[in-house]
Amino acid sequence: MASVFTKIINGELPGRFVYEDDDIVAFLTIAPITVGHTLVVPRAEIDNWQDVEPEVFARVMEVSQLIGKAVVKAFPAERAGVIIAGLEVPHLHVHVFPTNNLADFGFANADQNPSAQSLDDAQAKIKAALAELR
Repeated sequence: MASVFTKIINGELPGRFVYEDDDIVAFLTIAPITVGHTLVVPRAEIDNWQDVEPEVFARVMEVSQLIGKAVVKAFPAERAGVIIAGLEVPHLHVHVFPTNNLADFGFANADQNPSAQSLDDAQAKIKAALAELR
């Protein structure tokens, strides 16, 4: 059975994409721990990050680094946080989000009901930052 991320990647479920290439996508999460919280996901449905081929993991992290630069540029943040939790969806994904302190790393603080407008605004800001970085 396809993961929820595969369904988003395939267009079966909506997603606010900020980056796409042949192997990797990045889209906003629907439960951001900070505004601009983005998921970097390989198109291939790989469950556990320890099992991924090193080349694929390197690409995931390369895109995560690019997204990290974009979220720091797009939002008032000292750094980009990165988390690989792997418990919510059985499909490798890296959480990249703007952060100013360790308190931002708590999933318990996630906004479970962000407005569509806030997600649309975050998507636009990240895409604009990515365009400036390239």
